Amino acid sequence: MKIIRILLYPLALLYGMLMLIRNKLFDWGLLPSKKFDFPVISVGNLTLGGTGKTPHVEYLINLLMKKYSIATLSRGYGRETKGFIIASDFMDYLQIGDEPLQFKHKFEDIHVVVDEKRRRGIKLLLKKIADLNVVILDDAFQHRYVKPGLSIILSDYHNLYTKNYPFPTGTLREFRSGAKRADIIIVTKTPKVFSPITRRMLVDEIKTRSHQQLYFSYISYGCLKSYNDENELVKITYSSTILMFAGIANTYPLEAHLKRNCGELIVMSFPDHHKYTEKDLLHIKEKFNDIFTANKIIITTEKDMMRLIKQNLYNIIKDFPIYYIPIEIKFHKDDGVKFDNQIMEYVEKSTRNRQIH
Repeated sequence: MKIIRILLYPLALLYGMLMLIRNKLFDWGLLPSKKFDFPVISVGNLTLGGTGKTPHVEYLINLLMKKYSIATLSRGYGRETKGFIIASDFMDYLQIGDEPLQFKHKFEDIHVVVDEKRRRGIKLLLKKIADLNVVILDDAFQHRYVKPGLSIILSDYHNLYTKNYPFPTGTLREFRSGAKRADIIIVTKTPKVFSPITRRMLVDEIKTRSHQQLYFSYISYGCLKSYNDENELVKITYSSTILMFAGIANTYPLEAHLKRNCGELIVMSFPDHHKYTEKDLLHIKEKFNDIFTANKIIITTEKDMMRLIKQNLYNIIKDFPIYYIPIEIKFHKDDGVKFDNQIMEYVEKSTRNRQIH
């Protein structure tokens, strides 16, 4: 595998150079980048997914929604529609994508919007929603046609961008130097027990610039929720056998969590954003039936669950013990207070400036 990556390095260098030239065209003003007189927060990364954008966007929603009218704007990866769409209660992931559908299911009081052209999306949002206060852009760090007021990038603790390479040798979407555009860098999926020595090593490794703030977050897992009844909460017993299936970029944090809490873990992996079919679910049922114990359950992720909310799929698995495990983001020590303050200060300042002008 390492030899293949070395052989692919010239392609990675070419890809990185093309992205560098594109970024320079935006920096020099040869390609248009629109800045709005309105709070716009971008959450993205340098890599090809798997850093935890969705729960970090949810963290921002929870932080801001009590005081402000919020909209999330995504391109709606994997949807079969095009253009500007405001999510409604009757849509599924094929219309708006799995991540926006998750936002819509969890937060009734926000506006969830998809548009592959973010600049157009923001303009239409401002026309259609008069009381809108904040737009959160999901996965928009490379979408340079919008210049956010505050830009956040995420980097997986186990796969730091500082030790990564452009695609196809590595998983970077651009050269590491692109991180300088960010105002905030968050190292995600860190261990819950996080030593000061490890923190210092990461601070030295990342070497933030004077305008940047660095924070460290970790995943907190909630109680299992039933596919059939979200009010049913279940705790895993150590004697349980768990069949886990998931179609997300990185399953290792969830696998590690489940292994610590069950007797046996069996994993079925699918591609990221996988569109489940009846054949897939019949295969999962067959695998589950082959497990020779009565104390067994099926677990998947909250994002995967969004792709199972279809009538033909529901009819296949409605009688099976399928659960999903919700997650939330927490910050180490006083990082959470500092991060919250930075976000709120930016939004309050941008809102005041807009009212003055």
